Formats: sequence, structure tokens, C-alpha cells
Amino acid sequence: MDLVREHELRERELGEPELREREPGVPEAGEPELEEPEAREPKLGEPEARRPEARGPEAKGPSVGADTAPAADSTPTAETTPTASIPPATDIPPAADIPPADDPATHSPALADLARRASAADEGELPALLDAFWQDVEARGGTPLVEPVDGDPRYRAVTFLWRGHRATRQVLLLANRLYDREHLADALLTPLSGTDVWYRTLRLRADHRASYRLVADLTPGDLPADPEARQLRLRALAPHAAHDPLNPRRIGDRWGQPDSSVFALPDAPAQPWTERRAGIPRGRVERHRLPAGALGAERDVWTYLPPGGPRPDSPVVVLCDGDMWFGRLALEDTLDALAADRAVPPPVVLAPDAVDRLTRWHDLTAHDDYVTFLADEALPWVAERLTLTLHSARTAVAGQSLGGLTALYAALRRPDRFGAVLAQSPSLWWRPGLPHGTPRLAPADETPWLAERFATDTPRPALRVHLDVGLHEGTMVDHSRCMYETLAARGDLVSLREYNGGHDYACWRGGIAEGLVNLLGRAGARRPRV
Repeated sequence: MDLVREHELRERELGEPELREREPGVPEAGEPELEEPEAREPKLGEPEARRPEARGPEAKGPSVGADTAPAADSTPTAETTPTASIPPATDIPPAADIPPADDPATHSPALADLARRASAADEGELPALLDAFWQDVEARGGTPLVEPVDGDPRYRAVTFLWRGHRATRQVLLLANRLYDREHLADALLTPLSGTDVWYRTLRLRADHRASYRLVADLTPGDLPADPEARQLRLRALAPHAAHDPLNPRRIGDRWGQPDSSVFALPDAPAQPWTERRAGIPRGRVERHRLPAGALGAERDVWTYLPPGGPRPDSPVVVLCDGDMWFGRLALEDTLDALAADRAVPPPVVLAPDAVDRLTRWHDLTAHDDYVTFLADEALPWVAERLTLTLHSARTAVAGQSLGGLTALYAALRRPDRFGAVLAQSPSLWWRPGLPHGTPRLAPADETPWLAERFATDTPRPALRVHLDVGLHEGTMVDHSRCMYETLAARGDLVSLREYNGGHDYACWRGGIAEGLVNLLGRAGARRPRV
């Protein structure tokens, strides 16, 4: 099925969105399914987040490169009066270490050219002109369009597109951490008058990577004029968002959520180990069910055995959210590539299933029974099954979001089991007493509860910790920096990597490989050319 046809079918399937309240703890479309608060982006001119003075021997500062709304009666029909003008791009505040571009009026040259040609075309010429435009989009590799910003190579004009028809009323773009859930009208695409093109151009730093979803509203009748009613309408529409049919780059989701689309700008950190490679040895993924124990119920766990099988002294990585990493994201391809490049000693990976959102929230919020399950049930089980010799120096615990919080907490509680931690976008906003499934951001200048626990902990053998956070994650950046400072002050060997992105598996799937190399890698490891 060609891209345009798939797109049209998707629009017709949606129909009228069902009005419904958001379930507590359930993310809006376009965000990962992990229960996280919305991180507000700083406005231009606001002070940037705190930056640690020092980062330890492995870190070299925040690493990024190393690693509007349509009018209520506007419908893109051929009868609409054409115009050659295009509103400027929405200016996304840049990450703190690069100043804003001087010219916020960023346009898409491709759309400006289309607008000029469409305004000059007669009714008989317009269909062929539009067909040629969409064919060119596909020939370029699909959407979004990525074009230079005049006078500033640090940025790109990034244009998201939707091919509408007479029934298209509005189109919503849900891009990870690039929209405000409370003001969804600001995330609407604009119809290019006289054409079937809906678009939104963002001005983004050239190292940005993110996932996103799109959805078109085909509901007949007038759109609400009241802002609150419009917001409710868009909130009802958001759960129907899905991948961009004009973008072939996708990333999976779980628990009934649709795939998202992914874009990476030219200077985004390379992800050399994420794709499946031909001609290299393969490891093996298995799924087992462990008996009820500390958790009071049986639990599925995913295991990865490296190519050639494990050795008694193989490192072990305990990873949260096994159903996502092995069920949807094929982490085994990354692990196979790391082994082939000799970037790490090939590890055994033990990854418990998260089950569902409510179970995940219960297990991954500093829950001692879950730490007991990992340390005293899952690890001994895999060691006996595979004849492994466990040692804390060779055992890492890893996770993302609430899983990152859990990884840090597990190492705090059981350093005899876990000597290394990989925490990506850890949910350090969490603290005891929060209602179940209800995220609440702590202020940026407030010391996270878990950082306080580490600061007052009895001195233990030094941990090896790698922290990873996106510059578009708001106060979570400050919290990660605070945790870095706390761990460094304790004498732990800690690194912090900051990337230009959000709370996003599109970023984490590259970062998990970098983190494992940082924690487990050997001197002289080969890195693939990119």
C-alpha cells in the first residue's frame, strides 16, 4: 500500500473521537507509556538549569553531540482562496548551552515554494502540482522535512506534514516533550490554503532526536470556539494519535498503544548499535515464569544469553521493563552488535516483565519487596540456571524513568548485589507519600528524596553509576545533576550524559548501549564507523 493511500485510510478510520477523561497515570499520546509528569520547557530568557561543577573522570560535561492553529472554518479544499504567505515556525527554546538563533521567523523553503506555485496555478494544474509535491516528499525519505535555517547552522527548520482532504477539520501533532498537554491547540498543524497540505514547522537544534504521533479530526460540525471546550475536544482526539504514515522510521510501544514515528536531525548522537546487523553471531532470548515469592505472584522474566553462551564470569545486567526492551524494541540486536564489536564483555541480561501500568507503578517506586525479588530471587535463579558466579562488581542494574529510580534504589539497598547502575531519565521527582499513579514534579531546586537517601547512607564500596537525561525533560535535568553531585561527593564513580531530546525510548535505545559501554566496556573496545 502506498504511503498516501495508507494515510487516507487512517483518517477515515478515526471518525468522531470519544470524549473521555484521562485515566490517572496514563500518558497522553506521543509520550512513552511510563508514568511521568509533563516537563515544562523554559521560556526564552529564563535562567538555565543548575549545572554541576565537576563530573568525575568519565564525564566531560553535558554530552550532546558525542554520543497557529487553523481557523474554525478553514478546510484545505481547492475552492479555498490561495495565498503565498506561510506563518513562521514555532520557536522551540534551545537547550541551555546554545543561545537562541537571532531570527525566530523560520520558514520551510519547500513550503514557501509550493505556496508560490499553488497561488499561480489554475484549477486544472493544481492536482498535478500537489501530486508532484507529495512524490517529492516521499523521494526525500518521507517526513518531517528537514531544511537549513538561514544564517545559523546550529538549527534546522523541521516541518511535519499531513495530507488532508475536504473532511479534515484539524490535525494534532504530539511530539515528545515539544508540546504542552494543557494547551493542545498550540500543537495543531496549519492548512496551506488552496492545497491538501497541513503543516507545522519547528525550529530545532540540529542534534535533536524525538518520537511523535499525529491524528486528524474528521468530526463534522463547527469546532468549539471556547478554549476550554477546544482543549477537551483535542484531549479526546489525542488517544487516537498514531505513527506518521509518511515517515518510514518507527518505534514500537506496548499495552495496546500504537507505534510512534521517529526523527533524528543531522547532528543527533549516532546510535551505531541499535539496528539489526547481518552476518554476526546471535544471542538467544528466552521468556520464563518465576514462581511467586517476595512479590506474591508469579512474574515473567526475559533472559538474553550472549552468542556462544554465557561464561561463569559473564557480567549480568538486571533491566527493568523486559516486555518493552525484548518484546517491542529487540534489544537483543543491540547486545549482539555490542558483542560483535567487542565493546563490552558479552553480558547475560535478566529483564522482568512490567505486567501493566498499575503493577509497574507499584513495583518501581522504591518498593523493597521488588528489590528483594531482583536481588534474592531473580539473580540466584539465573545464576543457578546458567552456572554463573555472581559478583557485585560484575552485576549492573538498569532502568528508564521509574525503572531508573528503581535501579538507583536497588543499588542503595543492596550494594552487595549491584555494583553498577545505569539510570536513564530517572524519576527522581518521586518521593514517599505520592498518591498511586499520580506524578508530581518537585521544584528544580529541591533535593530529590533519593539523593537525600544516598547522601545520608552509611559509606559502602564505591558504585559505578551512569546517568542519562534529556535536555527537554525540564526539572528532571536538575534532579539528575543533583544526583550526580551527591554520588560524586560520596566517592562513587559517576558520569552524566545529557542529550538533546525528551523522555523517549527513541533516545534511550541508543543511550542504553552507551551506558553499558561506559559501565562494562573494556579498554581498546572497537566502535563501528558512523
